[in-house]
Formats: sequence, C-alpha cells, structure tokens
Amino acid sequence: MKKVLFALSFLAIASLFVGCKSEKKSSDKPTKVTVMIYSEYIDPAMLQDFEAKTGYKLQLELYEAQEEMISKLQTVGTAQYDVVIASDVVIQQMIHLGLIGKIDTNKIPNRINVASQFKNPSYDPTNDYTLPYLWGTTGILYRDPSIDPMNVSYSLLFDANNTKGNFSLLEESRSMLSMALQAKGFDANSTSKTEINQAVDYILQAKKDPHFLGFDGSVGGKDKVLSKMDWAAIVFNGEAMAAIDEDSTLQFAIPIEGSFMWVDAMTLSSKAPNVDGAYAFMNYILDAQIGAQLAKYINYATPNKASLEVLETEFTENRVINPTEEEIKRMVFLKDPGDAARLFDEAWTIVKTR
Repeated sequence: MKKVLFALSFLAIASLFVGCKSEKKSSDKPTKVTVMIYSEYIDPAMLQDFEAKTGYKLQLELYEAQEEMISKLQTVGTAQYDVVIASDVVIQQMIHLGLIGKIDTNKIPNRINVASQFKNPSYDPTNDYTLPYLWGTTGILYRDPSIDPMNVSYSLLFDANNTKGNFSLLEESRSMLSMALQAKGFDANSTSKTEINQAVDYILQAKKDPHFLGFDGSVGGKDKVLSKMDWAAIVFNGEAMAAIDEDSTLQFAIPIEGSFMWVDAMTLSSKAPNVDGAYAFMNYILDAQIGAQLAKYINYATPNKASLEVLETEFTENRVINPTEEEIKRMVFLKDPGDAARLFDEAWTIVKTR
C-alpha cells in the first residue's frame, strides 16, 4: 500500500512538474520575427546580424507581386506574420481590409532617421501605419547600348513595329495599368473608365505581338533579360541595377511618357504574434549603417537621411538608383484609387484572360 501511495505521490509530483514546465514554456517570449517581403529584397547577411543584435531569429515569407501578398494575408491570416513590407499604393487598401495595425513609433527610436520627404506621405498622412523601407522607380530594362535611355518610349514594347525582340510586362495590376495609361498620354492616377479601358486595349495589343513572352515579377523579368530570353522587360530599378552590374551592355530607362516612383514601407501585421520583435526589426532597418548596407545590396535608394551620410557618392549619384531631376519630373506617385479600385480589378481580369 505504501508503495502504491508512493507511486501515486510520485506521479502527482511529476504531473505538477510537467504542468509547471508547460506553463513556463507558454509564457516564454516569441523567439522569431516573421517578415513578409518581396523576394531578393534583403541582404542575407542581415538575418544572422539581426539575430545577434536582437536575439530574434528572422524568418522571411516571400512574395513576388502585391496582389499575391494581399491574397495570402486574407487567406492564411495576419497572425502568421509580424511585419509586412508593402508598396505605398496598397497601404490604404490594407488598412481598409484590416490587414495592418497602428505602429507605436515611440518604440522605434531610429524613426528619427527618416528623411523629411518621407514623413506624412499621402498613403499614410498621420504616420500611424508605416515606416519607409526603400524607394525606387519602375522602367524598362533592355539590351541595346545604342538606344539612349533618356529617349526611350513605351512604343518600344507596345508597338509591334518598334519591338526589337522578346519582352515581358510586369505582373502587377495597378503598376502595369498605370504605365499603360501614361503610354496613352493619360494621368497614371486616372480613374476614368474610358481611359482605363484604352489602357487595357493597349496592353492587349502588346499581348498579340509574337515577341510577348508573358507577365513576370520584376526579378523574373530581370533574369530573362540577363539570360537573353528577353530583349526587354519592365522591372524595378533595383533589379535593373543588379542586371547592369552583371552585364554592362544593358540599359535602364524611365520612358519619356512617364512612369512612377514608389515607396515600400514596413507595416505591422494586424494580428502580429511578436509585436516587440516587429518593432525591433523596424528599428534595425532604420539604423544608419544598416540602412546604407541594405540600399547598397538591393540597389535601391534609401529614405534614411542618416544612411545617405555614410553612402559613397558613386552610389548616391548613380542615375539608375537615384534618378536625375529630368527623370523625376516625368514621374508621379500612384494614389489610392478609392472606389475606382474595382475598375482596375475588372480591367486586370480582362488583361489576363484575353
């Protein structure tokens, strides 16, 4: 009987120990920060450096296009991610859908490094939801050093009489439709159904060209031009610079009809499981040295004024990364289309299905 009682007592104590151990485990702080981000959009060396400096393991969830990112957040749920890197043009949509939450900037001391022109942006006028990550442009990467990049027209892709080889268009609905609007001489932010329909027709015209190889993400378009599968592709300037570094005969142009500048921002997932870790990541990226390292590795311009002070002039004066004043005058920032978002969705469905 004593043996039984002893055994029962032992089991009771063991259960209590296991219960305490389990309780302790559940109260442990999160050990990782999950960031949803474009592919090839961070220096791999930063993963280990971030962990060494903060104690958090950095886990990346990759995507190629804004539509894919939003769809994944809606399908999988925002509780799977802590930070979402999102382009300016979709920020208001993400707020409306409840995909991102307000940021406590008091917990991000390096926010003081954000340059003034990136504060109170139109997509987040109160600075409640975003902090800038990098900024850049969208244009045409092409294989012909004899064509002056300052005089390139969209007709190089959209007019079968001017195309010189295979080409790819960008797999992003708002971006591609806005570029087609500009190619037709309209405002990139037009919400006119008639003008959007003309932009659709212009893209469909390009799709009929036997040189058209399809829609690609910026990385995919860049890779096709590098491999000589494509003669030209619409890409972001960071991918263009990476390609030019590998093949100096390549050129990057902001078309004479216009294009747009964009800001990719760090946002807090609305149900982030590790909010403190998310803030640690944002603060890390906004460090002067880290911001400079990121910009140089990715080949995009930095919104970090402290980083600009440590970057070499060779980088800051590179026109592919930092466009000239003449090129900037051709470009606009895309605005949230509001209720007209439905028109763009319908237009893109037509583009992809015809």
